[in-house]
Amino acid sequence: MSLLLFVLGVVVLAEALNKLERTRPCAPGITSHQRLLAVLKALAWLLLALGGAGALVGPFFDQAPPTLRELAMFAGFTVLIVRTRFKEG
Repeated sequence: MSLLLFVLGVVVLAEALNKLERTRPCAPGITSHQRLLAVLKALAWLLLALGGAGALVGPFFDQAPPTLRELAMFAGFTVLIVRTRFKEG
């Protein structure tokens, strides 16, 4: 189960860093509403990147095996990411 969480973490981390790089909350010329939405989006991707990174380093520390809840959450995000990638192209 730790290996599965590691693989799911790689996908989530890669996508989160990709999306975080493209989020521009400080872009000039956007409304305060658009800026708030961009900040919230950046915060969400940052939190997902932290979770993905945690899944990557977890097996290297003496840590309890992942729970079904953790696997389900990472698997859900991974499915959404893969679905979006297939839908885009």
